[in-house]
Amino acid sequence: MPAPQRLLRWVWVARVVLACAILAAAVFVWNQAAPSDTLIATLAFAAAMLATVGSAMYAQVERFPPGHGFYGGQCAIDLLLVTAVVHITGGWSSQFAALYILVIASAALFLPFRGGLAVAAAACVLYSLDVLWLRPGVGTPFVGDGVQVAVFVIAAVGSGYAALRLRQAGSGREALAAQLVKVQLEAAEILRTIRSGIVTVDAQGRLLYANPAAGELLGIDLRSFTGNPLLPSLSGISPQLANLLERGARDRVRTTRAEGIIRRGNEEVEIGVTTTVADGARPDGNVTATAIFQDISDSKRLQALHIRAERLQAVAELSASLAHEIRNPLAAIRSATEQLSRVHGPLPGEDDDQRILHTLIVREADRLSRLLAEFLDFARTRVTRLDALDVGATVHTATMLAASHPDRGPGVQVQVDVASDLPHLDGDEDLLHRAVFNLVLNAVQAVGAVGHVFVEVDRQPPEGLDGSSVAVTGELIAITVSDDGPGIPDELEGRLFEPFVSGKIGGTGLGLPVVLRAVEAHRGVVLVDRLPKGTRFCVVLPVTPALPVPSDSTNDSLAGVTA
Repeated sequence: MPAPQRLLRWVWVARVVLACAILAAAVFVWNQAAPSDTLIATLAFAAAMLATVGSAMYAQVERFPPGHGFYGGQCAIDLLLVTAVVHITGGWSSQFAALYILVIASAALFLPFRGGLAVAAAACVLYSLDVLWLRPGVGTPFVGDGVQVAVFVIAAVGSGYAALRLRQAGSGREALAAQLVKVQLEAAEILRTIRSGIVTVDAQGRLLYANPAAGELLGIDLRSFTGNPLLPSLSGISPQLANLLERGARDRVRTTRAEGIIRRGNEEVEIGVTTTVADGARPDGNVTATAIFQDISDSKRLQALHIRAERLQAVAELSASLAHEIRNPLAAIRSATEQLSRVHGPLPGEDDDQRILHTLIVREADRLSRLLAEFLDFARTRVTRLDALDVGATVHTATMLAASHPDRGPGVQVQVDVASDLPHLDGDEDLLHRAVFNLVLNAVQAVGAVGHVFVEVDRQPPEGLDGSSVAVTGELIAITVSDDGPGIPDELEGRLFEPFVSGKIGGTGLGLPVVLRAVEAHRGVVLVDRLPKGTRFCVVLPVTPALPVPSDSTNDSLAGVTA
């Protein structure tokens, strides 16, 4: 279906040509033509030219698509011009009566179906008036007039039907084009807002497309590389990503779930990469390779947390079993030693040695008893009851208890800051108290004789904390314990929460594992961050964790361990 504006210009050209032809014919035969015919030809030329120029100026000035009224007026002008031509050239015997069919066909394209029929009816009326009334004495046969009118009607119906089908096809194409544009816009919006980076290169390594997330992950402005080679610059940032793109574009190798590293200054970000290849996707038929990559640092951290939790669970089960088997014989040994000392008393000449041995046995038995108690604390770290807890009060109590510990240096200051209007948390108060106490006590012991320990309770983790977006969603409570001590030794950084790993002399290495198990029992996470001076631990807890309801069997099993 041609555009109406374009078709209208062709109608104007045809009208001007027809008017000029009429005037030229009248000039060449003016001495033989009737004066009335010459006058009609001159008036028709002048009216056609004025109407065409006026219509063109109107369409140019208004600068909006003409309506049906405007197109109907153009058809009326053409009908009058064709009627004048038919009248001058003989009425019913004129060879130019077929021009009515052209006007009817153009009306079918410009106007709705009913409008086309109205133009055809007007053509029939004008033709009949001309041949039956304006040409008296010519002897016009009614049969010929009727046939001509029937031809006009058939042309109107046929052209109207054809125009209707063309409009329907055009509407379907326009709807399809609009849908295609909508899909393209939605796809572009998705690619623009997706968090995964997307980079497409051709066989020569030139950048064809990159979404904003790709530039953010790589730390460079990829827009400046569009149409230029990207792989040499990309190799210095992420060699694995550059290699996978090159293999895809050159060798058509597709890769799924590969891993790599992006280096941004002193920071290294782990990424997961998937590449795909499109053969002949470009007009020149070249191969293109697309890489989809994303930051998997959080996923790796979650995976490490799950592995660590499984290890701690296994160690806890083993600890409970060993503690149960060792504690009772140890208590019997200590009791027997005390009874022997009371019954027999010191032997002559051996009182000092016997006293030393007795003291050694009792002291070591007590030390083993404390170690077993820590084993049992580690093994019993699970939720046994659920209460609505005032987290601020629990943290304050545990902090004050740790601040009064004998290991606190004389110059160590402990500060607590609890946000107002904190929601109550569903959990086990004893577990959370032990977790906070261990964290604060570790901080107090880490700073030495002089230092500061800060304890904060808020609704969100501190900004910039590494991994603060991991695992816990919804309404949160964050307990942060930071100190200005020497920090975490490099050799212990990745093993802090493993049992029996400690940087303190005489430490059992069970304090932080107990903290981790207590927090994970509440569906929370423990995050660790190195500060310019010191260390920061943050416990992130959901306000309403999905915890299993403690059962009697759980309590019974714990009672068996402590027996």
